[in-house]
Amino acid sequence: MRSPFLQRLADLPDVLPIFPLSGAVVLPGVQLPLNIFEPRYLALVQAALASDHLIGMVQPRGPAEDEQLEIHRVGCAGRITSYSETNDGRIIVVLTGLCRFKVVQELPMQDGFRRIKPDWQAFTLDLEDDEAGLDERDRFMGSLRAFCDRRSVEIPWDDVSNMADTDLVNLLCTHLPLDAEDKQALLETAPLGERATLMRGLMDMSAHASGLGTEHRH
Repeated sequence: MRSPFLQRLADLPDVLPIFPLSGAVVLPGVQLPLNIFEPRYLALVQAALASDHLIGMVQPRGPAEDEQLEIHRVGCAGRITSYSETNDGRIIVVLTGLCRFKVVQELPMQDGFRRIKPDWQAFTLDLEDDEAGLDERDRFMGSLRAFCDRRSVEIPWDDVSNMADTDLVNLLCTHLPLDAEDKQALLETAPLGERATLMRGLMDMSAHASGLGTEHRH
């Protein structure tokens, strides 16, 4: 799926501020709401707004987001597409996923937040609009319906049924109530068909309950 914001690999930055948050991933074209209140991440948002509006979402290899925790080596950059301030000093932002990356190197922190040198090469498909679709969409949708019934997840089925394959799979990767490690595995799976196959398997095996479209607080 081609990004509406950046369409060339050369446009992507060499340095990216990152937001380590367990259980939160974003994929190209998908919106992720974030409720920001810690000073270091308020500074991160302000720095992003002053430059290219890009933030890298990565998951830590642990149960909490902390500057001391090791991070996973694959994340996804999102562009701030909505921004508002609250009376109590919080910032509500919406990130729209842009392109995944590999973490090449972690750089010195800036104003308390972490930064990395990203490598975008493995995920250039994220910037294209001609990725192959799903071979067995009906079976995929059947697994999705069974998952949602079992987990009491509400989905606007008319809207979902009309979505393009890439948009559908990326949306579900971001917002379905899956374990953090399952979300990471989906994020790291580059081709759409393989990502959909993995997701279908995870949905079929899932036995946990949660909700869809949770706003993440930090």
